[in-house]
Amino acid sequence: MMQPKYIHSIENVPYLTEKEKAALQIVTEKFMFRVNDYYLNLIDWSNPEDPLRKLVIPNLDELTDYGRWDASDEDTNYVVKGCQHKYKATALLIVSEVCGAYCRYCFRKRLFQPDVQEATSHIAAGLDYISQHEEISNVLLTGGDPLILSTARIKNILEQIRDIPHVHIIRIGSKMPVFNPMRIYEDEALLQTIADFSNANKRIYIMTHINHPHEITEQARRGFESLHQAGAILTNQTPILKGINDDADVLSSLLNKLSYAGVAPYYFFMNRPVIGNHSFALSLEAVYQLVEKAKSNVSGLGKRVKLVMSHTSGKIEILAVENGKAYLKYHQSRDGDEGKFMILPCPPTAAWFDDLPGSEQYWNQKM
Repeated sequence: MMQPKYIHSIENVPYLTEKEKAALQIVTEKFMFRVNDYYLNLIDWSNPEDPLRKLVIPNLDELTDYGRWDASDEDTNYVVKGCQHKYKATALLIVSEVCGAYCRYCFRKRLFQPDVQEATSHIAAGLDYISQHEEISNVLLTGGDPLILSTARIKNILEQIRDIPHVHIIRIGSKMPVFNPMRIYEDEALLQTIADFSNANKRIYIMTHINHPHEITEQARRGFESLHQAGAILTNQTPILKGINDDADVLSSLLNKLSYAGVAPYYFFMNRPVIGNHSFALSLEAVYQLVEKAKSNVSGLGKRVKLVMSHTSGKIEILAVENGKAYLKYHQSRDGDEGKFMILPCPPTAAWFDDLPGSEQYWNQKM
């Protein structure tokens, strides 16, 4: 199969009317836009509410006053340019500021603004920091999408990380396995590179970003299998998004299809209150109820998924929301508070940790 054609201008999307293109142009002037014809062909264009359409085609609600660019204060986690170290065992290398598609809900859309330069192609300083911190056993390559990089560049990065003895796990966060599966299974050099650097003691994990079961096509499954054969382990994470996957049957289907394909469900995220994300936001109570209903229809493999908020202070797991109370614990903590259990009032409209009365007592703002 030929590699898909990328489209960088809303004017060149063939399925939109001229009126729609004109209306959405202002959105693409504020937020990046990019799609490809493979993914566009997965959309049911007769349905204006098609979930994949909502994932990649801009909407005017993105201009609503809501949120902030860096809702989880990732800027406070940088130790050197391009490298974040928030949790003891894991460091992030921001290696790309380009994605295959710019998902409309993106939590890091700030990276694609012209005045932001958090990503770097020069990772020497980050690698030096990681090499000096033996508590770091995991390195996550993220961005942007690392698999948009050339295979030669990916190989070079993996080689340098593998030269650090205490790093056992390399994670690669990517939507390419469903946005452009051909990039995976047609690139023998990429698959060989993964095979070369993923072994029984030092494994590569592909952290897929699959938001809806319609993204899991035959081509995507072929890509998953190619990655499995190369020795990678696949896990998936997705936010729960209004109008896209806020349906228990859809989430059950997603959990099942992932499990059937050998992609372990890992995290369900709350929408992060980022600028432009107003139309995707749901309350904690609504999301909790959706997730529990979805999990009731899947096997124990699907039930492994955890519902979390990626808050400034850490990953906060939502254990239950009942009778006006939120029952939470720190799954990961910036300040070493893993396992801390919290019970807080949960107003019906609360959609983020900061919306819960009394939440400020459990963490300290890092300036």
